[in-house]
Amino acid sequence: MHDFQYVAAADLPAAIALLREPHSELLAGGTDLLGEMKRRIRSPQRLVNIKNLDQLRKVSLAKGKDKALRMGALLTISEMERHPLVAKEFPSLQQAASLVGTPQLRNMGTLGGNLCQHPRCWYFRNPRFPCWLKGGAKCFAVAGENRLHRILGEGVCHSVHPSDLAPVLMALQARVQIAGPKGEREIPLEKLYILPRINHRQTTILKRGELITEIRVPMPEEKERGVFLKAMDRKAWSFALAAVALQLTFDDDRIAEGRMVLGGVAPIPWRAEEAEKVLRGENLSEDLILRAGEAAAFGVRPMRDNAYKVDLVQRLVRKALTTLSTQNSELRN
Repeated sequence: MHDFQYVAAADLPAAIALLREPHSELLAGGTDLLGEMKRRIRSPQRLVNIKNLDQLRKVSLAKGKDKALRMGALLTISEMERHPLVAKEFPSLQQAASLVGTPQLRNMGTLGGNLCQHPRCWYFRNPRFPCWLKGGAKCFAVAGENRLHRILGEGVCHSVHPSDLAPVLMALQARVQIAGPKGEREIPLEKLYILPRINHRQTTILKRGELITEIRVPMPEEKERGVFLKAMDRKAWSFALAAVALQLTFDDDRIAEGRMVLGGVAPIPWRAEEAEKVLRGENLSEDLILRAGEAAAFGVRPMRDNAYKVDLVQRLVRKALTTLSTQNSELRN
């Protein structure tokens, strides 16, 4: 690890000013950044600690017509998982939080950090490979070991986004508050992510000096149901081979509205819009579940070693739909 300067930001404006300077990195939970620094994947000259900014750790319920759960970006994943409002109103979010890493990582890792973490691709994480996302000339996964890589999302980079929380929060139509040198703005979480391209080798739209300060999740409707499912190499403490976050709003057996987001299959959390179209306005049946599973894999282009992910996605979608169908029937009866 290279030498670096450590600065504890006194407040949010001070943090933004420090982060705006070249070669500065934000330090929150540190579970991703410090590992990259030890491997010399990132070598910042200054770490800007924001852990003491208590205003970024608050949880509250915004009332009125835009009733929403407001969570500060410094909230740890464990704190979010245990929060009574999350447990009561957002079971799919609690499910996802419980599957993130190990208990130790959940105790340290933050909500904002989980949404912005870098890919776990072994070529990105190995300092000996000048991979494209780090500024190199090519993606080594194309001709290399690509069992864990993307099947969706065209582009030069073939990594997958590692966050478990992002797909669920996208399915819940969460919004993020971003602070930076030009002030604050709020955007849908979905707009935070962008497929990497030649002139933008990262997976978020965040610019130098910008950071997420808050995540706002609209309170679910009375007949809305949600679930998160994740397939892993191990039963726990692993990143997703594939995952699905599903939110359905029912009118009896009819699906009035649905949002489906896939994880572990693209460089960013991936909206399964074709599957959403299949579901919308239809009665939930065995045939519909099969067709939605097939539609979730629309546009897939598997690599040499990861075609198994296509079937895995379809199976997860069918299981998620069956789970919510059962929940809906039980609650109606």
